[in-house]
Amino acid sequence: MQNTNESSLPKFHRRTLLNSLAAGGAWELLGGMRLSGAPQAARRFRIWDDHSHLHLAPGATPEEKMEALIRCADRLGIERLILSQGYSADQHPTPDQLREENDRVLRAVRRFPDRAYGSVYLSPAYPDFSLQEFDRCVRDGPMVGIGELEADKRCNVPEMDAIVERAVSMKAPILQHTWMNADGNGPGESTPYDLVELARRHPDANFICAHTGGDWERGIRIIRDTPNITAGTAGFDPTSGVVEMAVRELGPERVVYGSDCAGRSFASQLAKTMGADIPDSARELVLGGNLRRLLGPILRAKGYQA
Repeated sequence: MQNTNESSLPKFHRRTLLNSLAAGGAWELLGGMRLSGAPQAARRFRIWDDHSHLHLAPGATPEEKMEALIRCADRLGIERLILSQGYSADQHPTPDQLREENDRVLRAVRRFPDRAYGSVYLSPAYPDFSLQEFDRCVRDGPMVGIGELEADKRCNVPEMDAIVERAVSMKAPILQHTWMNADGNGPGESTPYDLVELARRHPDANFICAHTGGDWERGIRIIRDTPNITAGTAGFDPTSGVVEMAVRELGPERVVYGSDCAGRSFASQLAKTMGADIPDSARELVLGGNLRRLLGPILRAKGYQA
């Protein structure tokens, strides 16, 4: 089932709309609950979702919410979710809220260690706290990445440098939210231009450009000449042609599938790649091969199986 067109609205309006949909029973928008089993086409590939959240999933606890996500992922043949942000109720969280959201992700991942990896939620608004939280959740904990980082400050600010350096020390990839609203971004909301500036300061870091800026035709071109940025296909309308253009302009090794569930459906977002006019060798990379390569060093260091 294709999702609604909420991504055409400014980001701050989308968040309000998504909360309203959740209260009204928008769980069906995840798309998987009506399917009797994973499509055979999906079963041919090892699918890893680089961009998922507990937000909007049904359930009273992180464990219950994660169980619901896994049920839907099973129906679509999705092997692994990279989970972040907990319930993500506030775009400008305090340190206490960041810690609470990370604790929710830790609970969900520990309940399903063979189906999900965690990614730590940080903020350049609190650089010292963010380094401590990285150490708690990644260096000394089970998480394997950073992000999704959102809209506290634009990602090109100097406060991001220490966070990126800490990620490089553990070879942890960074999922950075980017968007380009027609009527202007919210305060502190990053664009692909901001991510390019940050990535060029840190050529040894690996970044995923979440949403590819929303306006993906521009976003793909903006990141094209910055090889340590991978295009993330999650969280905007499942328009035909996005994956084809990304593979053509960036190469198949710099594109990753993600859903942005539960605000978006697994099904509609997976369709961008499953329906793309690209070779199956490229589809295999987009659906999971590239993400496993990006995560490979930190997974091996932690003794995890890719």
